[in-house]
Amino acid sequence: MGRAFEYRKASKMARWDKMAKSFSKIGKDIALAVKAGGPDADANPALRRCIQNAKGANMPKDNVERAIKKASGADAENYEEITYEGYGQGGVAFFVECTTNNTTRTVANVRAIFNKFDGNLGKNGELAFVFDRKGIFSLDKSQIKMDWDDFEMEMIDGGAEEIDSDEEEVMLTTAFEDFGALSHKLDELNIEVKSAELQRIANNTKEVTEEQFKANMKMLDRFEEDDDVQNVYHNMEITDELMESL
Repeated sequence: MGRAFEYRKASKMARWDKMAKSFSKIGKDIALAVKAGGPDADANPALRRCIQNAKGANMPKDNVERAIKKASGADAENYEEITYEGYGQGGVAFFVECTTNNTTRTVANVRAIFNKFDGNLGKNGELAFVFDRKGIFSLDKSQIKMDWDDFEMEMIDGGAEEIDSDEEEVMLTTAFEDFGALSHKLDELNIEVKSAELQRIANNTKEVTEEQFKANMKMLDRFEEDDDVQNVYHNMEITDELMESL
């Protein structure tokens, strides 16, 4: 299995997935997409991707339409994306992605969370070597109507670096710069995706003690609870034994 596939499975096990699919996150993504490219999904690939993700998260259609209308109105929230990098216990690297309308509040909250769990907020850019930015597409395996070998060839032609699957899900990983090309290929083949996201995949993992693991998981939970935080990535090695200790 590829790194991204294993990362996603660990993410689900570690409860990161609940935040990644929250209606609040999708609503902010919609606001950013509308601001950048307008409210017409046919002419705005980023908005089209948000709508796909909303459908995959079972977000009601009325909520999606309301979010688009709100984002295109005169009183729309002025959100911006900002990232923070730091370390948890045991030297575990944390990369925090936020969408906020108040950067002063956000940085104060992020710093406070790092401090509370004996971590520290670092400088932006210092963790660039730890994480690779990848495009991640998730599909229901039932969506694949063609021969599997033909499907793999089409995906490779569209820019897929890794093609992983289990009994129910297919996961495609692509380089950041090929994200749009693979999205177009899937549209071309009329294959509907459950989700399509840009994620940061750790290229190495850090072993920790049980005590450090528990502290870092508590910090992860606290980040997830913050309204301004969209995604949190880290390079902590997660084992079944450590999960059982929670």
